[in-house]
Amino acid sequence: MQLFERGRELAAKQGLILVDTKYEFGKIGDTIYLMDEIHTPDSSRYFYANGFEERQRSGERQKQLSKEFVREWLIANNFMGKEGQTVPEMSDEWVNTISKRYIELYEKVIGQPFKPEQLSEEETFERILKAL
Repeated sequence: MQLFERGRELAAKQGLILVDTKYEFGKIGDTIYLMDEIHTPDSSRYFYANGFEERQRSGERQKQLSKEFVREWLIANNFMGKEGQTVPEMSDEWVNTISKRYIELYEKVIGQPFKPEQLSEEETFERILKAL
């Protein structure tokens, strides 16, 4: 619960509401470990705090930052993640839309501009190893 409360505090400082999230844990021996990313668009939903109450009162959908819009697109294109299904082809325009939304979430949560870097496969691999 402390993780969620801390996440809510950090989100509030950025004008967001951490609505829900999932945490994945694993156990090695008797020790429980956090096993996956937290508070990202893959594990969490954020609503914008600005205008939240008005949207609630009017029954309007909340403006949110999450991967939900991708899930909705997949379902609208007859993909439910079932065995034997193939992910539908995504246009460059749609991929750019997804990228922009993820960057928007990054910038809102972190509070800093996203600065893309061009890295070689080796540099990417080295960064991953260092982070682990």
